[in-house]
Amino acid sequence: MTWQRRFNKALARYTGYQLKRPEKGETRPAELGTVRQPAHPGTDRLLVAPVFVICPVRSGSTLLRAMLNAHSQLHAPHELHIRRLTVGFGTRLAQHAMTELGHNRADLEHLLWDRVLHRELVRSGKPYLVDKTPANAFAYRRIATCWPDARFVFLVRHPAAIAASWYEAAPERRTREEAAADALRYMNAVQRAREALPGPTVRYEHLTAAPERATRAVCGFLGLAWEPGMIEYGRPEVIRKGLGDWTDKIASGVVQPARETPSGTPEILGPICEAWGYTP
Repeated sequence: MTWQRRFNKALARYTGYQLKRPEKGETRPAELGTVRQPAHPGTDRLLVAPVFVICPVRSGSTLLRAMLNAHSQLHAPHELHIRRLTVGFGTRLAQHAMTELGHNRADLEHLLWDRVLHRELVRSGKPYLVDKTPANAFAYRRIATCWPDARFVFLVRHPAAIAASWYEAAPERRTREEAAADALRYMNAVQRAREALPGPTVRYEHLTAAPERATRAVCGFLGLAWEPGMIEYGRPEVIRKGLGDWTDKIASGVVQPARETPSGTPEILGPICEAWGYTP
């Protein structure tokens, strides 16, 4: 183990945070210009009232996505990772031209995001799109700015269960302590979004124990009639690592009981357990 990993491990143990290099090609905020709402919503946005499930990794989001996708009015494809879609001017002349049209890079990226999601929605034949990419928790402000009419549903699970599942998803890549610290980044981001945005919170434990009741509540929030087919959702079209849950459990097509919460909650998860109403 290098000194950098030892330092990061110690930092995670005592603070719940880790140092991370910017991803290759990641745009700095200053390069984007002002992140702002669409100047002309009627022409700048094709997507109407999109739904974003804001959730941590390994929180049962693929199950909720599959259940929502089974609704006749909701199209919930695999994780879309739109926040990583970027644009560039290429030349100074292109930048000047876009400036004259009133666009900075953030504006152009929002147009791209909206077009990609709208195309996917049109192909589905349904009226509303649902995106449940966990990393969206880190970009909730920008998503809310891009689509002022967006609706948000929050999904949480016992933090110890999230951390254990995150470790088991790739035990060769991270220790249990590192998994807990990394998963905590997502959980803290979700909590910040819950404090900033309106929308109901679904508990994974309730979703699996009483799926009809939980999905009825979500449908009520979205202004849709509940449909029985949401419970036996069928096999998701895309089951692939990196785009959601790929295990046999989700592939079964029916709601499975939640696993028992692991005994012994890592100390760094104590505050988020308290914030979410789980006993550490």
